[in-house]
Formats: sequence, structure tokens, C-alpha cells
Amino acid sequence: MLLLPILAWNIAWMDRLPPAMSTPERWDAIAPPLALAENFLRVLVFALPFFMPLNLATRPQKWGLAMFVAGTVVYFASWVPLIVAPQSAWATSGLGFLAPAYTPALWLLGLALVGRHLVWRCGYRPWMYAALSSVFLAAHLAHAAIVYAHNY
Repeated sequence: MLLLPILAWNIAWMDRLPPAMSTPERWDAIAPPLALAENFLRVLVFALPFFMPLNLATRPQKWGLAMFVAGTVVYFASWVPLIVAPQSAWATSGLGFLAPAYTPALWLLGLALVGRHLVWRCGYRPWMYAALSSVFLAAHLAHAAIVYAHNY
């Protein structure tokens, strides 16, 4: 459930991002193995939290929720300059352009701390979600960096 605002934000605002980020052509320069890995990992990273009961019984879980909320705010804020001022120095810099690709690290880490277990017994540990998220972020950031290199 925690991911619903992020999913809604992405759907609502994706078309408002600069063309380099929001058009289908942004996938043209991406090697098929990278695209496949990124999309496969995206599905796992976004699906797993729906199987993590929201329970705030421990201090790490409470910290995780706070990190998730703060990270979500930072993530949303990273989109604003790209939408409002797409030709600004920030939006056309590597740091600014790539911000929506690296800021999810904050809310993903928050999810890893909140989700102490899955709804079924399988030996799950929070570090597993953090590791999976890290690999997804590496692929996502590589994709965004390639798009940036082709456009700026």
C-alpha cells in the first residue's frame, strides 16, 4: 500500500517530464539486456512490498517508515525542476537529470526497514529487499545515465 502514492505520481506526471525522459525513444539507446533486467527488477521491487505486512512494532520499522516518507518527498521534489524548468541548469545537469533515478534509494531503503517479513514463510530478511532494490537502482540509474549522455 505504501507504494500507491509513488505509482500514482509516476503515472500522473510522467508525460510532463522533459522529452528525453518521457518519450518511448528513451529506450532506443538501451541495450536489450539492460532494459530486460531493469524491467524485471522493477516488477519485483514494486510487487514485493504488497506482500510485506505493514507493522511498526520495532524501532527499525519506525525509522523505516520515516525514511520512506522523507524519501518519497525528496523523490517527488526531484521531479519538480524537470517539469517546471526543464531547460534550467539544474534540470540539464547530470545530477538534476538523474535525480528521479537515484532518489528512490531513500524510500526503497525505508521499505526494506519496514518490511521485516513476507506474508508467507520463506526465510526472507530485510537485507534481501535492500539488495534487490540496489541492483534495480543500478540498472535504472545506468539507463538514465545513457539517456542523459545521448541528450546532453
